Amino acid sequence: MRRAFFVLSSLLAALSVTAGAAVTTPPPLPLPTVPDTVQLDRLSGPSYLRVPPACYAQECALVVVSHPRGQSAERLHTSPQARVLVDALLAAPFAVLLSDDGGESTWGSPAALAQVASLRWEATRHFAWNGRTYALGLSMGGLLALRSALPGSPYPVSGVALIDGWTDLRSAWGTALTRRAEIDHAYGLAEDEPAPRLNPLHLAKAAPRLPLFMVASPDDGVVPVENSERLFTRAAPGLSQFVRVPGPHLGGNRFSPTLARQLASFFGRLEEQAGEQARKR
Repeated sequence: MRRAFFVLSSLLAALSVTAGAAVTTPPPLPLPTVPDTVQLDRLSGPSYLRVPPACYAQECALVVVSHPRGQSAERLHTSPQARVLVDALLAAPFAVLLSDDGGESTWGSPAALAQVASLRWEATRHFAWNGRTYALGLSMGGLLALRSALPGSPYPVSGVALIDGWTDLRSAWGTALTRRAEIDHAYGLAEDEPAPRLNPLHLAKAAPRLPLFMVASPDDGVVPVENSERLFTRAAPGLSQFVRVPGPHLGGNRFSPTLARQLASFFGRLEEQAGEQARKR
């Protein structure tokens, strides 16, 4: 496990300093040549941290990926389509956490967010983290990704990307009885509609504007494009981007190399801005 490599390298460096000139500094351990995968286990299932070699040699940000309804981190980890997006982020380079989100149909619930917070904390111990976190949500995962970036989240998020992502919990609850039952279970509701304080879209209206990268389609028969358009009115100007694509929900063009590069470039621009701000301090 590369965590052992990371800890051992730090320990050897510390020993070389305290021992002074009497001890020769050992040669650095070789870096991996391909991204590492670290499995983080919870009762609800495994999550997977992907770490590119560069993130052992230099500080990197973390991108937390939340999965669609009825899927899992394991499904994303083995999906050729999702791998296109992940590979672009790893090449940027970012560390990528494919999160289990507390289960297959948790709909961004407080319990799911709390579990992702613990996964994030554990994940950042495995590589050279620069302290910044970003969120990517696919379909249902949009609710958790957005909620993690709003006031009251257990950890800070510096930018959000949503691909066919739900943002309005009330709308999702009202569109199908199966979704309603899952949301009632995840949030502990007694068949009442979710309160505004639980709805990420409602909370976003009163929160500071967010850097957003949003992909949505007018042909989407699962998540209405208006769901994305309403959130984008709260996007931070300048760095935010709305990508309108054709085709059905989570169609193949959401996982093209072109869109993957756009996604990685969005987070890359946020990293550049953060670096510029740090240099001015």
